[in-house]
Amino acid sequence: MPSVPKHVHETVDGHLAAIEREADVAVALAAARGSRAWGAASPDSDYDVGLVYVPTDLRRYAHLDGVTEGIVEDRGEFEYQGWDVRTFARLLADSNEGAIDLLRSPIRYRTAYDPADLLAYIRRTYNSLDLYHTWRGIATSNYRKYVSHHLVSTDDETFPILDADSADGDVYTVETDAGTRTIPADDERFTETQTKPTVKRNLTIVRAAMSARYLRETGARGSHDLPALAFETFLCEQAPAVFDTERIDCARELLERKRAGDGDSEIGDAVGRAFAHPAREIDPAIHARDGPEIDRLDGFIDDLIAAVR
Repeated sequence: MPSVPKHVHETVDGHLAAIEREADVAVALAAARGSRAWGAASPDSDYDVGLVYVPTDLRRYAHLDGVTEGIVEDRGEFEYQGWDVRTFARLLADSNEGAIDLLRSPIRYRTAYDPADLLAYIRRTYNSLDLYHTWRGIATSNYRKYVSHHLVSTDDETFPILDADSADGDVYTVETDAGTRTIPADDERFTETQTKPTVKRNLTIVRAAMSARYLRETGARGSHDLPALAFETFLCEQAPAVFDTERIDCARELLERKRAGDGDSEIGDAVGRAFAHPAREIDPAIHARDGPEIDRLDGFIDDLIAAVR
């Protein structure tokens, strides 16, 4: 299990105590998120911390003001994102990637509640169709935002540029949800922007695209094998069953460069447009599952609440 320095744990403990006082909550579980959770942190990486909290007075769930469903705090190099226990349960019921990964995180800062049994249940019951679309969305949106050149309209819609040359003059051919369209270069409603295709952004895209494609392929083979959270483990143990050596080596190079502190270097498109866009259509008969049962989740949530009361 990855370790973090003692002073980091002490800093996080202090921040969590402050959050508890300020928000009048009790933190039941806190763990690393982002690159530190999946093994891509560099020496300069920030500390992203996810947490699950319970209001100290459960009657607040019945009050008109209610309970704040999420907490986001930026404390220098430490960034915190938390969910109240009911929101966390709802996310797990929807097989939310972020909530599942919080349970899977190998770096834990607060474990008043031990998530082992809940994680084992989620592994058996998560809806792979929901996870597929989540990972596909991460890959395509990050590719569109950070790698592909695009036009931005005055109402902030983005259109990836497929071709900037035309026999008819200065015309852009762009991608839309309905297909392609052409836009004159002098149309003042649109502005061409230049993206920053860094190592870090390419790594995010390739990891999400590989996760989606792996889930689809393993499901077609009769089981839905959840891709390992640690990306190095995934590349070594799971990816070879689905991807060729060239694709795996490309992903590993991005991972190593990110770890070495080269994440902000611009490298162009290292993923490829086609690979960054897994198929929109996926067969529900093969990949859809019912997901976690509400009654079972309620039981786990009762245990989580009891751990801090």
